[in-house]
Amino acid sequence: MPTPPPVLEAQKVTKRFGGVTAVDGMSFAVAPQEILGLIGPNGAGKTTMFDLLAGAVAPSSGSIRLNGVEVAGAPPHSRLARGLGRTFQIPRPFPDLTLMDNMLLARQHQTGERFWANFTTPRRIAAEERAARDKARGLLDLVLLARLAEEPARVLSGGQRKLLELARVLMADPGIILLDEPAAGVNATLLEVIIDRIRDINARGVTFLLIEHNIDMVTRLCHRVLVMAAGAALCEGTPDEVARDPRVIEAYLGGAA
Repeated sequence: MPTPPPVLEAQKVTKRFGGVTAVDGMSFAVAPQEILGLIGPNGAGKTTMFDLLAGAVAPSSGSIRLNGVEVAGAPPHSRLARGLGRTFQIPRPFPDLTLMDNMLLARQHQTGERFWANFTTPRRIAAEERAARDKARGLLDLVLLARLAEEPARVLSGGQRKLLELARVLMADPGIILLDEPAAGVNATLLEVIIDRIRDINARGVTFLLIEHNIDMVTRLCHRVLVMAAGAALCEGTPDEVARDPRVIEAYLGGAA
């Protein structure tokens, strides 16, 4: 059986900021329905790599392909429309809007976004809005936040904000989600919920690429791990293989290893 093409692929991607090379010739691919972990010491270039993949910054050179289409010069909204979603280390929902309204704002390509359509196709718009609300409620239920649907987002804890952001990005039906440190600032109980939700969403066919410093989470979740150091790929393999690699120990601990 032939190997399916990658969902996301980087080829020799480099990013320079003046005389500093933040990402240096990175090449890797993310397979369909894979959970790939991107780890490395602070300053390794992980966040810059995410910014390059998501379209927040443009590469100095190299190729980024999403479902086989070159997107290196495409803006973030174009990549979202092609199925690439992203969360951030520090979620920033609209604090005074309800969870439901935060969810509805993330819905893409609604007919009601066009001014005149509100007068020419009101029934279609009403049907779309009902469908969007039903979808939002289902996703809030998935992340165990449905009971807070009509509460303002400011009442949420840090971990609950992570769950809300995960639900919000799912409103766009992404094929792959870039997760930026989903465990950061989350208590142990909610972290278990986040891990379970990621597994569940992955089982539904969504691919994940995540940056994470919580190695226990990486070991439990990721099918494969890619290690960055000094802007370049250091090694990759299963979580167990990477954990035993002397180069990884040296990168994290230096001579203390």
